[in-house]
Amino acid sequence: MGSNQVTAKSQNIRSILNVLLYHQQISRVELAELTGLTTATISNLVNELLTQGLVRENGIEQVASRRVGRPRMTVELIPDARFAIGVHVGIGEFQIVITDLLAKIISSTKQKFEVCVSAEIVIQEIVTQINNLISQSGITKNLVVGIGVGASGLVNVETGVNINAPNLCWQNVPIREWVHQGTGLPVIVDNNVRLMCLAEAMFGEGKTANVMAFVYARVGVGAGLFVNGKLFRGMAAGAGEIGHSIMIPDGGEKCSCGNTGCLETLVSKKAILRSAKQLAKENPTGIMAVKFAGQSANEMECVFSAAEDGDEEVLKMLADKARYFGIALANLINILNPNLIVLGGILGQGEKFLLPEIKKVVHEYSFSHLGDQVKIRVSGFGQKTGVIGASALALSTYFYDLSEGIEQEKSF
Repeated sequence: MGSNQVTAKSQNIRSILNVLLYHQQISRVELAELTGLTTATISNLVNELLTQGLVRENGIEQVASRRVGRPRMTVELIPDARFAIGVHVGIGEFQIVITDLLAKIISSTKQKFEVCVSAEIVIQEIVTQINNLISQSGITKNLVVGIGVGASGLVNVETGVNINAPNLCWQNVPIREWVHQGTGLPVIVDNNVRLMCLAEAMFGEGKTANVMAFVYARVGVGAGLFVNGKLFRGMAAGAGEIGHSIMIPDGGEKCSCGNTGCLETLVSKKAILRSAKQLAKENPTGIMAVKFAGQSANEMECVFSAAEDGDEEVLKMLADKARYFGIALANLINILNPNLIVLGGILGQGEKFLLPEIKKVVHEYSFSHLGDQVKIRVSGFGQKTGVIGASALALSTYFYDLSEGIEQEKSF
């Protein structure tokens, strides 16, 4: 009985914290209405959260229709009462942040590494940088609820093992075990694009969406799916591999996954740059060739800059890439029927040249014009989406508990 009481209390507290995440200021009465808990239970638990320094009561609830009676005090989270660490492992670069409870970045660092270098070397450096960041921030470790790690490729979220990351040459890497051993903090690991989706669901464009997809393209192409309040991972945590949808079954380019004609071979950063360089070669005095000759460190910026300057062949090439994206999104809409799709990576970077064609194709190919009812937007987090999503994973698992389905031991 005692254990059940503790579990019920923990769940009730998490219900309150979950509501406070989405409502900056709310009265105790409204907390009771939204959580389904009694006013007495709300009063007791809010008092406990006040004692622990997790929430505060201040201000007066602003309700225009309330004319009589005692004004209600509002309850709100104290954002810097606890912290989370997010780690985004990209292709050749990792980012680390410390955030508060509302995913505001307190401290951050990033570092490049050689692609296909030993995973153990990379994780050891990540551990070193995490410990350095905590020390430099002045935050005591006991206020850090946990670490979320977003990794490329297929991840077993239950074990924290990166099963297969073709673009990093990693297989069966025990990320959770190594990071936990090096930091002493709770660690949870998931696919990095899936966590970009979680960032949008908890703190961005998708806060009010019941069904959302996040589609990311850069070195690889992937999607994260958020359905009815939780991430959808699929039976073997492989949901969202939209980049390996077969677009050209016969005669397509060989993909890193082993198949041919995957979406990733057509629209990734590598595919776009290959097409752009071919155009520059064919017209050595053209806008695209001149941009590349400028030796900018960011070749994708050269491509979009050439498009901005009116290079017709580049504009045509980007429209062709966008068409493949649009077909893939139309298929996704036909299967998932989301009310929101958020785009990131080069899809956001080249929004001006890609999004109009994507929307046009979605309109043409989605069943019964389902696509017309879907909002398609670009992420507002930019290059921080993945690392904020990793922090969001730690927050959702070890603080808010947004039904992630992972058994954790954490009490308040």
